[in-house]
Amino acid sequence: MTMNARFRNLGFTLIELMIVVALVGVLAAIAFPSYQQYIIRANRAEAKAFMSAVANKEEMALINSPGAGYVAVASHPEFTSKLGLSVPAQVNTYYDVTVTAGATTPPTYTITAVPKAGSQQAADGTLTLDNAGNKTPADKWSR
Repeated sequence: MTMNARFRNLGFTLIELMIVVALVGVLAAIAFPSYQQYIIRANRAEAKAFMSAVANKEEMALINSPGAGYVAVASHPEFTSKLGLSVPAQVNTYYDVTVTAGATTPPTYTITAVPKAGSQQAADGTLTLDNAGNKTPADKWSR
């Protein structure tokens, strides 16, 4: 065996490398959209968990001061000052969460999480939860 023949069999050819790169590209093209949907669902789950925590705090506020009703919250810092909750960073990054309290008898509240414009959550839609436990849109809460 000559020296040239021995070296010709070592390594990969350009065609073999191109095939591997093409396969990796196809796999990435399939996996990336699934990953993006996973991230959107994870952000939504974080917002839903925070909204449930807010609902619990609202119920506690009503029990502790029945005449005052539920607490309205218009901005993220007010969750700390009025309800003693910190807005998780993931929720703060992707959603604007507010609580509107109705001055009706019996009192009511609606927690709304609106995706921030320009974020990856923007197309996901607004989430709401009210004092009766109604959650909309239902398909976003069932998963």
